[in-house]
Amino acid sequence: MSRIKILSPETVSISEEAIIEEGVTIYPNNHIFGKTIVRKNAVLYPNNIITDSEIGEGASVTASVLEGAKVGINAQVGPFSHLRKGADVGEGCRIGNYVEIKNAKIGAGSKVSHLTYVGDATVGKDCNIGCGVIFCNYDGKTKKSSVIEDDCFIGSNVNIVAPVTIGKGSFVAAGTTVTKDVERGAFVIGRVRQQENAHLAEKYARKGGKNE
Repeated sequence: MSRIKILSPETVSISEEAIIEEGVTIYPNNHIFGKTIVRKNAVLYPNNIITDSEIGEGASVTASVLEGAKVGINAQVGPFSHLRKGADVGEGCRIGNYVEIKNAKIGAGSKVSHLTYVGDATVGKDCNIGCGVIFCNYDGKTKKSSVIEDDCFIGSNVNIVAPVTIGKGSFVAAGTTVTKDVERGAFVIGRVRQQENAHLAEKYARKGGKNE
């Protein structure tokens, strides 16, 4: 432990089975359970609960819960991420706030920045998964998987209904629901067209802006 920096050790718990390599910095309120491995020069910022997981060299984790997960070299996780069993985050990835990942591989350099669920999926390299994206992996009876190939942009509030494959270099516009495979390099948009009803607006104005 001489080459490990533990700040506020009275607030940190580390399993006897855990492996903590040299150069690791552990901030207050970290709890490391099971056969967790924290590779050299990784940083555990405050308030993590990490169980049976592997944190890669130079990676950082902040205020998150990891259970049977793997975090790659120089990846960033948190705050407030939940990496469940089978989550495999690649080198240099960014997993941001309020992201849940389960049984899914995230390719090197990809970003899943906020408010997103990735379940039963493979995401390629250098992809951007936008805010509010949902991988719809459960049809009420069985779990199904989806594939996002390299260099894809998935816009905010997209629903990806498994099983589908989105081809390399594709762009899926915000608000789209994807229900069938997408060819490489495609632009995909599927929204209900916005409509305005002037009559309703006039009726509302006549009532002085008050609901009935």
